[in-house]
Amino acid sequence: MEYSDVITEYCFPLSNTSCIRKTRTRGEYIALYVFFFWISLFTVFVNLLVIISIAHFKQLQTPTNLFILSLSVADLLIGGVVMPVEGMRLIESCWLWGETLCSFFPAVICILVSASLGHLVFIAADRYVAVCKPFLYASAMTTGKSVLCISVCWMCSAVYNLLLLNINGNMNNPEKQSSCLGECQLIIDITWGLVDLIFSFILPCSVLFTLYVIIFSVARNQATAIKAQCSNNKKQVISRGSETKAAKALGIVVFVYLMCWIPYYISILTQDSQSVVVHVLSWLMYMNSFMNPLIYALFYPWFKVSVKYIITLKILDTSSSHLQLLPK
Repeated sequence: MEYSDVITEYCFPLSNTSCIRKTRTRGEYIALYVFFFWISLFTVFVNLLVIISIAHFKQLQTPTNLFILSLSVADLLIGGVVMPVEGMRLIESCWLWGETLCSFFPAVICILVSASLGHLVFIAADRYVAVCKPFLYASAMTTGKSVLCISVCWMCSAVYNLLLLNINGNMNNPEKQSSCLGECQLIIDITWGLVDLIFSFILPCSVLFTLYVIIFSVARNQATAIKAQCSNNKKQVISRGSETKAAKALGIVVFVYLMCWIPYYISILTQDSQSVVVHVLSWLMYMNSFMNPLIYALFYPWFKVSVKYIITLKILDTSSSHLQLLPK
């Protein structure tokens, strides 16, 4: 008779209804915890740099940058809240925070996800007006209107996702989310899942794609016109060129977002929600939150300058908020 040396571990050893815990070596635990710690820390740090830059320097507080600031808040929360919890759940292969948080945590993720996509739609609309209707931009997109749009985006995201999770029983029926102690699953009815896919992903992404196709078409025509401008109109040429460059940079943000999210949504429709593929692609989705600031660093000169002021503590000077970070 053969005996197995493998010891079965449980999420909650004192409970008869505990889920089985995946066994890992000490080295695997250390490597995984170090990896997820640094990913989370880096995501929080770089997004905090974006938030401080826009919040501190008056010159950066434009309508577009206010949307970027709010988007960075969502990315920071993903790095500071979602990544640590999801990382620990992946490492421990158990949900250790009780039924209440099991019911509430999916709502946090869904709200942040919806808010991120909503911000990208508003940013695309902002760039559309700036590039395609430049003479209306100053009156159509003010700081006050940007703040209003941001508030509407967060509020609609919260209301929509809380209602969706309540309809599917995730908020008011914790037992539905687990078959054993230490399990926490997001349960979405197939019908509502398809409805959510259409209204919270396909339609917003269609709007994004349409707006950016128009923006880049107009930008290409403007690039030809800019080359023909006379030297006495140099200031206007620079202004139009900067608007086009901003649209291109934000278009890259949208492209990276879609490349991170589309594989996850496809996997949700074709794979079991607990499969390894879904878990891997969900982390690709979360990684988008620290990729955005890297895009800003590559394409926005003001971000590089502001980071230098922040790291060297020059922002502590009383007059630093009025420093010029953009070319005149």
